[in-house]
Order: sequence, then structure tokens, then C-alpha cells
Amino acid sequence: MTGTSSAWTQAPVRVGLVGAGPWARAVHARVLAAGPETRLTSVWARRAEAARETAAPYGAAVAASFEELLGSCEAVAFSVPPAVQAELAVRAAEAGKALLLEKPLALDLPSARRLVDAVDASGVVSQLVLSNRYHPATRRFLEAARALDVSGARSCMLGGAFLGGDFATPWRLEHGALLDIGPHLIDLLDAALGPIVRIRGAGDPRRWVELSCDHESGAVSQASLSGAVDVERGITRIELYGRHPELVFDGGALDHEESWPVLRREFAAAVRAGQPGELDAHRGLRLQTLIAEAAGG
Repeated sequence: MTGTSSAWTQAPVRVGLVGAGPWARAVHARVLAAGPETRLTSVWARRAEAARETAAPYGAAVAASFEELLGSCEAVAFSVPPAVQAELAVRAAEAGKALLLEKPLALDLPSARRLVDAVDASGVVSQLVLSNRYHPATRRFLEAARALDVSGARSCMLGGAFLGGDFATPWRLEHGALLDIGPHLIDLLDAALGPIVRIRGAGDPRRWVELSCDHESGAVSQASLSGAVDVERGITRIELYGRHPELVFDGGALDHEESWPVLRREFAAAVRAGQPGELDAHRGLRLQTLIAEAAGG
């Protein structure tokens, strides 16, 4: 893990932000502008007024076009629906820009593959905003899990975002929890128990979906996903069982304000080194592949 306590001595990475919705305002713009590892240079969105509102608190410019944004930065962060990300990130990679990508990479597997092909062809650095993975508590859990001989796991990620509010967006309501929050939980199971070699899904992702995973280690895991249940706050929980005391990860208790400085530092360090870390576009493609398998496609 790249530490965040040492002073950042390199020039900040100049990042342009694509998108000006609630997540872009709450996380991307604020975190990238905070530095010192990054500097928010410009914002571009389909709605110019939203872009201005997102850029103004940080003194960032508002780009009149995506091409103008590309000319103002060395890296591009995306906070847009996956279909839009998949299209524009290819163009950014072809322009030689490092990519800070949301999950899922795309709406479908072919589009995700095209994006990764563009990343590979251009040689640009990429990184995924898998928020749980940058939290110190998650990293401690994964380290402990990898030292165990786990027989089985139960897990869930449940919330009510689809019931209304800022995140009840058209693509989420159409495709549901498997594509939206599935990458988070599948990623953690795959990282904690070893590679998933088979995954099966059942249910309606717009209401509730159950996953059953076989791991290369011989472990079996179960996962429940829903974004359409009335809970007081989101629930993320993983329970590992075997010939050892139960090991539990309670992601719902995490304060992601501890995640963002780690994500920012690791992205900037990867850009400056020209070498992506573990959570790059290839990781996103693996998760998209597993999601497609679970969906039966």
C-alpha cells in the first residue's frame, strides 16, 4: 500500500473531471481538488450550468467540450453512467490520458473489452474507484482472510438507493444491483477467498439477486444484492467460516473519508510512475466478466 503520511514532493497530477452529478460533486471534485497529489483543472458535463456549479468551489475551469477538457489535463476522472464512460474513456486513452474510472467499466462486456483494449494499446495508467478497497480496515480484512483456509462465506450488500433520491438514475433502475453494487461485493469475495472460477445468479437484479460463487481455493461463497430494500443505512457484510474463528467484515461501518486520500495518493503515484496498481481497468474487466457470467450472458 502506498502511504499517505509522507510528504508529496512531485508536481500534482492535473485532472479533468467528466460529469457533474451528485457523486461527482460529493466525491470526485472535492477529493481531486484537495490535493496535494492532484489538482482539479477543469470540469465538463452535458449541462454547462451543472459543470459550473461543480467547478466553481475549487477554481477549476469549465470546459466547453470533451476535447477542450482533454487539452487541459494529463488525467481524466469519470463520474458518468457506464455507457458514457465506456465511450469517452476510449477517446481519453487514445489521447494519452490516464484514467480514473468508475465501476462498472461499461454496461456490457464487449464495451468493457474495447475500453481495456484502448488502455493497453495506449499504455496509459488506469485505476478504479472501488471505494471499499482503499479503506485501511478493508485492507486489514483482506490480509487476514488470505491467511485463512476458508470453507465458505456469506455476504450481502443491501440498500435503498433505487427507491428514490439522487442515485435512482435510469441506468441503475434498468440494470439493477448486479451491475451497480455487484462489482463491490464480487471484488471483495474474489480478493478475500481467491479467484472465482464459477458464478451463478438468481433473482431479479432490480429487486433482489442471489449469487453463488466457486473459488479456485475450493471455498464457496454466497452473496445477496439489492438496491431496492428499505433499510436505515446501507449494509455491507462478509462472514468467513472454516476451521478458524469467524472473520467478519462490516463495510457499512466504514467512514470513506479515510478511503479518499489513499485513492488520490495511489492514483497520482501510479500516474507519475507510469505503472498502474492492482485496481486497474483489467480488474474492472474481470469484474465485468464475472457479472456477465452471473447474468447468464
